[in-house]
Amino acid sequence: MSGARMSALATLRSQIERIETAEVVHPRDRIALGHGAADAALKGGLARAAIHEVFCEGRQGAAATGFVMGLAGRVSARRPLLWVRQDFSELETGALSMSGLSELGLDPRRVVMVRAADVESALRTSADALACDALGAVVLELWGDVRQFDLVASRKLTLAAQGSGVTGLLLRMAAQPLPSTAETRWMLRAAHSPPGSVWSAWGAPVFNAELLRNRHGPCGRWIMEWNCDECQFSEPSTYPQPVAAAPAHRQDPAVRWQRRAG
Repeated sequence: MSGARMSALATLRSQIERIETAEVVHPRDRIALGHGAADAALKGGLARAAIHEVFCEGRQGAAATGFVMGLAGRVSARRPLLWVRQDFSELETGALSMSGLSELGLDPRRVVMVRAADVESALRTSADALACDALGAVVLELWGDVRQFDLVASRKLTLAAQGSGVTGLLLRMAAQPLPSTAETRWMLRAAHSPPGSVWSAWGAPVFNAELLRNRHGPCGRWIMEWNCDECQFSEPSTYPQPVAAAPAHRQDPAVRWQRRAG
């Protein structure tokens, strides 16, 4: 191995060591999600200038996408959001709906979509975007277990995020978790969403979010509801179950029983 390559490898190892041994994260570098228990586990909220992974099982892609959108909305601080996805992802999961973003309370005018031809292009684009401090967040959507996204690629993304202060969100569809430098790792499933008011046929988005990895705190699993008006997560609302009134033309069962007893 040449001296230049040895020097570059030593520099990369030094940078990796700083990432893996850093234990102090200032409160100003975190953004509260709004869910009390989740924020407590995250030491105040989701860390900015870091990489976070979101996985899903089976046909839970829509739930994972909605959760990532919520995280991006929280950490982007009204700055532009860049969403990078593989070219064929639209065939597998469908196109992202701008009207859906709006219904979630996010401004679709701040979202820039990038369709990459392959995994290498997606990784390069994401690394370049994470180095741009004008962005609020970068979402990288990868489909399946891709060999190109290894520990080295993950470290490059983390270094870019730390250098610029931009948060990276990795949406992994149909993939198995592998070693990475991600600050957190989530597994997402859809949760039951009871109907809202009589004016709203659909209830608020509700997620079954499991925190599988947390570099600076405990893990956990919570039911998290997305508040579209306040653009934050919260504890799930309690929905009282309506009880149907007894028909007026039917006799009270207690009165009927007394008559039979008499």
